[in-house]
Amino acid sequence: MSVLRLFILSLLMLAPLSAEANPILWSKLHEPGHFAIMRHASAPGTGDPDNFKIGDCSTQRNLSARGRKEAEAIGLDAKAGTINEALVYSSQWCRCLETARNLELGEVMELPALNSFYQRYEEKAGNMKALRTFIADNAVRESKTPIVLVTHQVTISALTGTYTQQGETVIFRHIGDGEVEIVGKIPPPS
Repeated sequence: MSVLRLFILSLLMLAPLSAEANPILWSKLHEPGHFAIMRHASAPGTGDPDNFKIGDCSTQRNLSARGRKEAEAIGLDAKAGTINEALVYSSQWCRCLETARNLELGEVMELPALNSFYQRYEEKAGNMKALRTFIADNAVRESKTPIVLVTHQVTISALTGTYTQQGETVIFRHIGDGEVEIVGKIPPPS
């Protein structure tokens, strides 16, 4: 890798990105071993109600109208970065599934490893082990189709070591044994 390329990549990671940089980051998903992981779009509140049940959206914190529009805008942004179709994996939480569907990048597949462990810390180790195994899988890493993961802030922080806002996307690459390196961050739509 040239010194100039390393310099540009480090600037991308340190500086807030302009909208013009987004297509460059999205296009990284065409390279083997690169992934997008995003936090669900705007869903007012924190955590989930005590009566939370997977599969029953009436018991969960859900996307707002703004969140649905954000997810659509993120999908359009990805398409501007030449991502017309992707393998889209989502947490089983309704706000993540709805975000994933509103991206309109492809069929949405539930991946329990992306489920939140906020208020469920006993599930963190198992979820993260399963997620790192998924990322390290050769068939997944070498996929010719871009991969988008829709999940929660706690999952993104545990995997990448970075905090994300609702609707923010982190582009990362697998560097071995389920470990990842951030390539850049795409802020949520304004």
